[in-house]
Amino acid sequence: MDSNVINLLRDKAARLRIHSVRSTSEAGSGHPTSCCSAADVVSALFFHVMRYDPKDPKNPNNDRFILSKGHAAPVLYAAWAEAGNFPVADLLKLRTLGCDLEGHPTPRLPFVDVATGSLGQGLSVGVGMAINAKYLDKSDYRTYVLIGDGESAEGAVWEAAAAAGHYKLDNLCAILDCNRLGQSEATMLQHKVEVYQKRFKAFGWHAIVVDGHNLEEILRAFDEGAAKKRRPTAIIAKTFKGKGISFVEDKDGWHGKPLKKGEEADNAIRELEAQLVAGADGWQPKLPAPIESKAGNAKRVPKTEYKPGDMVATREAYGAALAALGAVDNTVVAMDGDTKNSTYAEKFKNANPKRYFECYIAEQNLVGVAVGLSTRGKVPFASTFACFLARAYDHIRMAGISQANIKLCGSHAGVSIGEDGPSQMALEDIAMMRAVPGCTLFHPSDAVSTEAIVEIAARHKGMVFIRTARHKTAILYGKDTEFKIGGSRVLAQAPTDKVTVVAAGVTVHEARKALESLKGEGITFTLIDAYCIKPIDRDTIRAAAAKTNNTIVTVEDHYIQGGLGDAVLEAVADAGIKVHKMAVTELPRSGKPDELLEKFGISAKRIVEKVRALNR
Repeated sequence: MDSNVINLLRDKAARLRIHSVRSTSEAGSGHPTSCCSAADVVSALFFHVMRYDPKDPKNPNNDRFILSKGHAAPVLYAAWAEAGNFPVADLLKLRTLGCDLEGHPTPRLPFVDVATGSLGQGLSVGVGMAINAKYLDKSDYRTYVLIGDGESAEGAVWEAAAAAGHYKLDNLCAILDCNRLGQSEATMLQHKVEVYQKRFKAFGWHAIVVDGHNLEEILRAFDEGAAKKRRPTAIIAKTFKGKGISFVEDKDGWHGKPLKKGEEADNAIRELEAQLVAGADGWQPKLPAPIESKAGNAKRVPKTEYKPGDMVATREAYGAALAALGAVDNTVVAMDGDTKNSTYAEKFKNANPKRYFECYIAEQNLVGVAVGLSTRGKVPFASTFACFLARAYDHIRMAGISQANIKLCGSHAGVSIGEDGPSQMALEDIAMMRAVPGCTLFHPSDAVSTEAIVEIAARHKGMVFIRTARHKTAILYGKDTEFKIGGSRVLAQAPTDKVTVVAAGVTVHEARKALESLKGEGITFTLIDAYCIKPIDRDTIRAAAAKTNNTIVTVEDHYIQGGLGDAVLEAVADAGIKVHKMAVTELPRSGKPDELLEKFGISAKRIVEKVRALNR
């Protein structure tokens, strides 16, 4: 082992610790002890192991680094500053308003691919990045994920570990910073590193235990991992929280606690400065090999010849549209949570098998893998039953913070799925997805609109959620009908209308039945298909309401809280418009779709009753 290399890395590790103490003390908050435990591993990665261009962090062939233990952000920032990406002096702006060096990393920084800090998510993202390199781009970049031992209690970590083993991701390396201490007490396994090793081995990983402060051992482990074929590598590094600062090292009560500015911080820095290695300089980055950019061939998707009177489920139309999209755009990839024969994602798999990845019943990892693929220029469509996306909601929330370009499709929405019962009925998903910043939300009512929306989703930069239904519904639109983000379609309107009904998905069809039923009584109403719920078509809805006594009825196959009704209410609340919300208001049960629509108050019959009452 080259002594010059070791001296350089020791010096860099000391500097990373000093920067972490100084920046958190200046900020008056942060996690310096968590930074100190990881400093030797980070030094080895950034100043010897990884190939990357510090001046071009977005270089597609750079090795990738994910700080899953996002609270150790100061050591990440310090590494990039020491590498020359930005001035070291800027580290003292940590956690200040207007500075992108936030308390936990976000992609506002060019060297951060994804937001981290909600623990247990980084490895799933790393799996997505590694899948991209191994199976799609055939690139030689490696992906490194630094995980805290505390976060390894999260099930999502082991979902990702299982997937990495299954896909034989020998270009993926996880480093477990096993520093023994959690936030409120010691971690479950403390320093039982051999248990972590056995767990990773059980998931098909090559697992190595090292002294996380011995640079010779660390470098040998990285070399060993890089040489391993058909297995991802886990390096379990036994470390000490607060390493290098004698009065906090391996002591409880220091998580998330900066050293006080003044004597306390000064004493720590003096101790760390004594660990600097004189003459250790001359570092030069290992630049990645040049790589030819692979652009997508985004041609228009040919439109399906759906005919009036055809009965097609929107979930089936989603699968067909996705398969067709994949045929004309090689950046589109798809994955599913073992529901592909129900979401119809299997149509994409059959048409484009090399760009489909099964994530099995692990919805957190499903979303994380999609986020990882999106960071590498892919357009991932991830599908499952909409209700199961609730299990992955924290990953979705963090994807929103990451401004990730992912597309989610949730099928089997609402009570209209029928006999499967309430555990399978997504009735919270619109409220859930409306709350995610930057997420566009579509709920198409027929196959034509679904097909158009899939293509719109692919071309849009940002998160999109598409809500699809289980049962077959009639074709409403011609193939040349235009749809857009923030749009809606007026399906019926007459000068004598006294009510505007706003519906989406299956309730559009119930409203059309109601309209037909009321014609015999001489009653009509304006009907709007709100196929885009976020952003809602504020102008069209307000204009329609102005012509119908400022009266709106919303009908949705969703709980009454947070769904279409609330989206409409928010759009018109300042205009003196009265909104009557029809939605599911109690816990549903198994039954036939028509029975359930009637029982829970959103059937054509119930719409007739409501409109009739408002026309009196």
